[in-house]
Amino acid sequence: MLQKEDLKTVSLVNNKGSQLDILNYGAAVLKFKLEDKSGNLVNVVVSPRAEEFIRSVYKEHNKCFGASVGRYAGRISNGEFELDETTYKLFEKDGVHLHGGREGFQYKIWEIKEETTAPNPSVTLSYLSKDGEEYYPGNLEVEVKYTLTEENELQIEYSAHTDKKTVINLTNHTYFNLNGGGSISDHFLKINAEKILEVDKNLMPTGNLTKLKKHPKNFSESKLIGNRSLDDSFVLKSGEDEVAARLFAPLTGIKMEVKTNQKAMVAYAPETLPEDLNYYTPIAEEYPSLCLEAQNFPDAPNFRNFPDAVLKPGETYYNRISYKFLVSK
Repeated sequence: MLQKEDLKTVSLVNNKGSQLDILNYGAAVLKFKLEDKSGNLVNVVVSPRAEEFIRSVYKEHNKCFGASVGRYAGRISNGEFELDETTYKLFEKDGVHLHGGREGFQYKIWEIKEETTAPNPSVTLSYLSKDGEEYYPGNLEVEVKYTLTEENELQIEYSAHTDKKTVINLTNHTYFNLNGGGSISDHFLKINAEKILEVDKNLMPTGNLTKLKKHPKNFSESKLIGNRSLDDSFVLKSGEDEVAARLFAPLTGIKMEVKTNQKAMVAYAPETLPEDLNYYTPIAEEYPSLCLEAQNFPDAPNFRNFPDAVLKPGETYYNRISYKFLVSK
């Protein structure tokens, strides 16, 4: 059983005084503090305190706060997929395999491999997922590098190698609130997408892509989030060097721009967060945060018309996500 002493936090501070805290448990983003338009230091990340991560109740809620999620982020239908005529049966609940299974990467202690200091401080963490872990094939060596640039950009780089053909989909599951607390209902969101994945009652993809033109969750133009629950996969039309999503909070003047090399962006705005956890920031009773998770399509191993999710020996998996923070005075 993990103890508080097993938890290690790395603080990255740039020359502007902004601070990014990374926890070795789940290779998770704990805090990101920067100045708002009034010069106040604001923590834009919603997360329980570090010691909460090893409580049994944390795992029961399965909210993956700030975590590096894998081996396959998102849902896999019927808890199975096929590779080379072999069916791999995974852990599932109510017909859904979610976020890598019962003990995904978000519940592992990652090794802190390297740290650098300002300018552009960074930390690199690694994890070895052994062949058969959560019933996935192949020994998968995973690394994540977090960099805090001098321009207040949080860069996240996931890379992985395998010794046997496997499926992979990594992402970061940080909850953001650009007010530093309260609700995100006053935030404005824009997602550079023209289509959204159609899903069934269990939020499993049907394989169809729906045009967003008249869809109620069309954020192709900046729109007030309001009291709106989101758990949707948007098909990005942006390139790697283009902004895939923007989030803006008028109260603090903080704007977040997201870029990625991935094909999809999952926008997740839960109506509530667990009340029995101790958080770094005050959270609202309703709509306290938003995740913008850059990744492959959910259930891609089971749909030929979805982007390939297979990693082979000799290949490198690479997922690059950046969250850049700008302040309007």
